This record gives sequence, structure tokens and C-alpha cells, in this order.
Amino acid sequence: MGRGMKIGMVNMEGEDVSEWRVHVQIITVQFQKVSELLEWNDVFPGQVDEELEETDDRQTCPEIPMPAFYSYSYMDMIVVKLPCKYPQEGWRRDVFRLQVHLVAANLAVKRRRGKNGKMKLIFLSKCRPMMEIFRCNELKRKEGDWWYYEPNMVKLAQKVSLPTGSCKLALSLKGKEINKVSTKLTRREAYATILHSSGTYVCGAITLAQSLLLTGTKRDLILLLDKSISEPKRDTLIKAGWKLRFIKRIRNPRAEKDTYNEYNYSKFRLWQLTDYEKIIFIDADIIVLRNIDLLFQFPQLSATGNAGSIFNSGVMVIEPSNCTFNMFMQRTKDIISYNGGDQGFLNEIFVWWHRLPRRVNYFKNFENSNEVNAKNQLFEADPPQLYAIHYLGLKPWVCYRDYDCNWDVGYLRVYASDVAHKTWWKLHDAMDEKLQKFCGLTRQRKTELYWSRKQAEEMGLKDEHWKINITDPRRSS
Repeated sequence: MGRGMKIGMVNMEGEDVSEWRVHVQIITVQFQKVSELLEWNDVFPGQVDEELEETDDRQTCPEIPMPAFYSYSYMDMIVVKLPCKYPQEGWRRDVFRLQVHLVAANLAVKRRRGKNGKMKLIFLSKCRPMMEIFRCNELKRKEGDWWYYEPNMVKLAQKVSLPTGSCKLALSLKGKEINKVSTKLTRREAYATILHSSGTYVCGAITLAQSLLLTGTKRDLILLLDKSISEPKRDTLIKAGWKLRFIKRIRNPRAEKDTYNEYNYSKFRLWQLTDYEKIIFIDADIIVLRNIDLLFQFPQLSATGNAGSIFNSGVMVIEPSNCTFNMFMQRTKDIISYNGGDQGFLNEIFVWWHRLPRRVNYFKNFENSNEVNAKNQLFEADPPQLYAIHYLGLKPWVCYRDYDCNWDVGYLRVYASDVAHKTWWKLHDAMDEKLQKFCGLTRQRKTELYWSRKQAEEMGLKDEHWKINITDPRRSS
């Protein structure tokens, strides 16, 4: 540090900075501490009425006090003491901790100086600074409890320009904004999905690729897969539009052997796609109905809400980084996923995220009878009003095309929609027949369908889908 340097200090009360004063000019940044009554769920509410939000311009996010930035001169460095309640449960979701991060980030953006607008930040904390705001690869040095960062100021400025939390949409539903498709092409942006451990989702991946291409996107389509996917299926996936990248699976250390989530931490391999600056990940049980290239303009981690303060990892904007991937691998044993899967893990890493409209990742489920008609109208709208449909429950390609087989299974009926089912099959039928052949039914699956129809009949389910005459040619093929 040279004499005459200006250093802003944030939340450093109680720390001895007398030695600093000998060499530099210290500027104490004053701000009002956020109310202790404000909880994380106020910033990331579980239920948000997006339609009402779009018609009501009133502020929907709680106020998190910030300094009067205009009253401070330019600074060469910012020094910040971060709150750290580890190992207290929920320590990552501390509103005061978020406030201090946002004060530092806004101060850096608004008061920056030096060549190319570079700013240096030093954090004092036993806990790692939030990588949702200060990116993993921006950490230049660590000594004890001191963390030294040189953030990308353009990306940091974008971060602080977005809403405080999921309390407000980061992307408006208004047509004039979401319909503005970026025509700028770059080789460093791609869509991606992943297949591992079995070929169950190959048909879904084929259909997803075709749906993306129909939207007119020019971005690359990247498919991560392991050797459990057979050669003929790989060839067909390439014909469908995917560029293949082979991976080694990552085992979830908390999963039981031979369970569905045993290797779902393989999704972390997405962060190793470092030849791309931005990735939009899409689960293979989703179809895209309208162009979503606009999402490449949003930072990591942008996604739709799931429940509570949780985002859904079915569609998410990420920024590949070997540093981030390595950090994931170091934490697989100590981070407890709320659902035992990758979504729960990622929600413990990225607790501060940006909410995309649910129409970008629209769930095929019905929590109450009041939403059935409204949702089905969206599923069948022509031209489409939804950007993507997420097929929860039994997937369309493992059902007869005649109706949604979720109707035949008691606990899965919440996912049943013949309208959404028909929408998926319409897209399937538009594909080349050579691609459709990988959407067949196995002998075992035909047997399962037979017995689930029999059980539905024995239960006397009133919708009587079990009575429908099956015309699907796959039944006899």
C-alpha cells in the first residue's frame, strides 16, 4: 500500500486499524444495519404472484439499507468485515451478511477508480465470501481469515443492478422485453443437458434438442454423457443436434447404492465447460416452445423458483469455472442437500439467486384444482405463451401416446395433464422418424403400463382413463 491511498472500511467497527492509518487515508463507510425482524424468506418468498407483479409497479422487495454512496470520494481499496455465523444452522441465509456483501459490491461499482476501473476488495471472515456476488476465480489470495479479490467490475455492476432477491423478477414478463431475441452470436454461449447411468432419458434429450432448434437458436447444443449411453443412441443424439462431451460420473456420497440420485452430482461437470462463458442448462424432461436466447444476458445463478427460498435446477444460467467446480468437489461431503440431490446442493452454494419467470420453466403439476383450467390453457396455447414445459412425474415417452399415464398412479395424479401430454407428442411427431425410434417402449415398461391400468380400474378412478382404447402403435411393436 502506498501513502495517499484511500481505503473504504465497511463494518470494521471494533477492529484495530491504527497501523493502517499511518500509511493510508481511511474512509469509514456508514450505513444503517438491516432490521433483525427481516428474515431471508422476506427477500426470497416462497409464493410470488408473477401476473400481479407485472400489473403492479409498486416495490415488492423489502428495503435493505445502503450507504449514501454519493457522499464518498473515490477509493483505491475496500476492506470489509463479513458476518459469519458458521456452524449455526442456516448461517448462509443471514440477511445482515447479505447486506454487508451488497454494500461492498455497490461501493466498488459506484466509487471505483484506477486504470480500467479496477477495484481491490479485502474481506475479513472465517467464512468464504458469497461466490454468488464475488466469483470464485476473482479470489487472488487468501491468508488466514483475509480474502483478497479483484472483481470483474462489469459483471459486478450487472449483479447489483438486479433485484435484491427472488421477491422481484429479474426478467420481466412484459412482451416488449422477453420477446427481444438477441441476434448477437458468440461461440462462448451454449445450451447443455446431461445423460448418465442409463439411457432412460435419451428420448427426452432428442426431443429437447429438436425443440431448441425449432426456436431458431444458433447457440451450440452440448450434451454431457457417460459410456452407459450406447453407440447407436450416441449417433442419434448427434443427428438430433447435440455435440457430445464424455464425462466421468460423480457419485453423491450421501446417496444409497443403485438409487436414482446415486450419480446426480455429475451435473457439476457443467462447470468444466470452460470453453464457454455462459451455459443455459436444461433438464432432458423439458421441451422449449419459444426462443430463450435472451437468458444468456443474465448472470449465474439465474433460475425459476421451486418452493420457499429454493430455485429449481431444471433450467438455470451458469458460468463455467474450474475454480467453482473444484470448490464443489471439496464440499460434497460436508454440504447436506435438502432433497439428497444436485438441486439441494446447489441451493446451499448459491443462496442468492435471480428469479426468472416461471413460464421459462413451467412445471407440469397441479397443486390444487383451481389451477387446472388455467394451466391447461397455457399448455395448449397456439402460438405458445410458455417458453418451456417441465414434465414432472412419469415422462410422456414412457406413457402411451393416447393419454398421460400419471392418471393411473394415485400419488402421481398431481402431475397428470392430457393437454401437456399432447403438446409433447405433437413435437415428437414433427421429428424425423429416425429420431423417433428411440422413443419406443421396452417390454418391461409395457408390462408396467398394463398393471397400472388394471390397478386404476380396480380403484375405480372416476376419470376412467383406464377405459381408453389404446391405439399407440408402440404397444405392439
